[in-house]
Amino acid sequence: MSATRKKPEELRSHRWFGSDDMRQFGHHSRAAQMGYSRADYAGKPIIAVINTWSDINACHSHFKQRAEEVKRGVWQAGGFPLEMPAIALAEVFQKPTTMLYRNLLALETEELLRSYPVDGAVLMGGCDKSTPALLMGAISMNLPAIFMPAGPMLSGHWRDQELGSGSDVWKYWAEKRAGNISDKQWLELEDGIARSPGHCMTMGTASTMTSAAEAMGFTLPGAASIPAADSRHGRMAADTGRRIVEMVWADLKPRDFITAGSVDNAIVTALALGGSTNSVVHMIAIARRAGVPLTLDRFDALARGTPLVANIRPAGAHLMEDFFYAGGLRALLSGISDLLSLGERTVNGKTLGENIAGAEVFNHDVILPRDKALVSGSSLAVLRGNLAPDGAVIKPAAAEARLLKHTGPAVVFADYNDMAARIDDPALPVTADSVLVLQNAGPLGAPGMPEWGQLPIPKKLLAQGVRDMVRISDARMSGTSYGACVLHVAPESFAGGPLALVHDGDLIELDVDARKLELKVSDAELATRRAAWKKPAPRFERGYGVLYQQHITQADQGCDFDFLEGTAPTAEPEIH
Repeated sequence: MSATRKKPEELRSHRWFGSDDMRQFGHHSRAAQMGYSRADYAGKPIIAVINTWSDINACHSHFKQRAEEVKRGVWQAGGFPLEMPAIALAEVFQKPTTMLYRNLLALETEELLRSYPVDGAVLMGGCDKSTPALLMGAISMNLPAIFMPAGPMLSGHWRDQELGSGSDVWKYWAEKRAGNISDKQWLELEDGIARSPGHCMTMGTASTMTSAAEAMGFTLPGAASIPAADSRHGRMAADTGRRIVEMVWADLKPRDFITAGSVDNAIVTALALGGSTNSVVHMIAIARRAGVPLTLDRFDALARGTPLVANIRPAGAHLMEDFFYAGGLRALLSGISDLLSLGERTVNGKTLGENIAGAEVFNHDVILPRDKALVSGSSLAVLRGNLAPDGAVIKPAAAEARLLKHTGPAVVFADYNDMAARIDDPALPVTADSVLVLQNAGPLGAPGMPEWGQLPIPKKLLAQGVRDMVRISDARMSGTSYGACVLHVAPESFAGGPLALVHDGDLIELDVDARKLELKVSDAELATRRAAWKKPAPRFERGYGVLYQQHITQADQGCDFDFLEGTAPTAEPEIH
């Protein structure tokens, strides 16, 4: 970060607008075509407002208004805002998964900032993959950038029940399949679970990643906790617009504050919140864009000493609206400040410690005291063994405790369609002790590593009262989901990982305390099976999918494109 304030002629946009030659005649005349005079932008920081609004993205349905509020703040601070739309990763609607397109948004963000005359950026996101994608692109471009989170939606309601997105969908769907919920009740649930703009109000991937972004220093203090529909959210948007102008003058860039310490802060935050396992994949990708060599082992080490103190679904009882009223993320971080690197700088120019100083908890049932934590540590665990030599993850706090040390026979599904076709077959040879295994659901195999990891409980077991089983896959799981689900098995089965070699009836041992995931089959038998395994045909023959399958890394490496990792410089565009 520069110790001195930039001069107008040092702005990056000056290369486009700072002279009167023939090429810049075109720049000035086209700005005039849009109704702007030179006085509007000359010598001022030009701010890209990267807006992931779309008619198909419910989580960002308020972003038309928020973009105007951001721009108002930019104008007030003496900047010149340019709204730039970017692909909307609409979690529910985009198939097979938004994860297939996370890197596309990251690449688009980076190239928008590189190719246009901008000096800084406001990144508008929140729906699951949009947050990591925007951060990844901004870190790689490394212009001054600040993140404006979408905010959680208001709490859902059905009759006398408070509803949480995702978590209560899985819960009541299981009850419907078991015959305990009627079609009429199911439609009532559908009408009451999503009542406002904003992303999931459970501690899913969205709130996990926006909170991680705040802890990492990418947002204004307290920004991630404000509900989308709250008027304070609009004021935060304007404040964000004002702040980015000052960041440009100060030349405060992402790699000035994204360090190993700030990455650790983000991870500890996700763990204390009982956050989504998706944060593992996203944080590895984000960190490596900044040159921080983050590994799975670092997550496990930090998890062992971090208590889960946010009593928020799916691990806890409450929702994000309650969390905001209880004091929000600043209050939670204040209570675990001894676990944080408080000297890390943030986008407002202050340290994390300064930003959380004096924050109070107003409801100790929502933000728990340390001695009443939901779990004292290991809210996430990294497993290894001959079934996952490069690692797998599980969220122990979301599973029934009896299953955290379990050995059972495998029931194997070759892919999602096979699982969907057979899971409720009365003849399926499955018991409550079985281990459900889903193959070919990883980055290459699905493709895109969808959130298929919470395999449904077979209907005949639901009827017997079973609500959790050990389930293993190379897929991800929604942060709103729960259960004894082993995820992100690496290498994935489609790439020839050991998961591809599991047969029906094989015994699988899960021991979370020992961090072990073992296939109880001899090395000789596994070698025989490997020799017989045949590599599947590629999923794509054209388009973005070909680029994806040629360059995607495995889950333990962050599922980034290999050519986008790291901090290698890219030349600025020539202005001709």
